[in-house]
Amino acid sequence: MFHKPADQGGKDPAATFKTALGVKMFIGYALVYAAFIGINVVSPLSMETEVFMGLNLAVAYGFGLIILALVMAVIYNQTCNNKEAELAGSPETKAE
Repeated sequence: MFHKPADQGGKDPAATFKTALGVKMFIGYALVYAAFIGINVVSPLSMETEVFMGLNLAVAYGFGLIILALVMAVIYNQTCNNKEAELAGSPETKAE
C-alpha cells in the first residue's frame, strides 16, 4: 500500500465566497434549530401534537432538521464547485 504525497494546494480564490456562504447557511440553520429549542422551552407539550403520518412534532421536526442539514450540504457543495469553476475560467486567476 503505497501512498502518494498529499497534493499541495495553492491559494483558493473562492475562499471568501465559501466563507460568506458558509456563515449565512450556518446562521439560517441555527435560526431553524433555535425555533425548535424555543418550542421545547415555551410549550413542551405542543411537541406531542401529531403532525405527519402519525409522527409527533418533535420527531417530525427532528427529521426535518436532519434533512435540512443534508440538503444545505449539497447546496453548499454545488454552489462552491460552481464558483470555483467560474473563477478558474476567469483571466484574473489564470495570471496567478
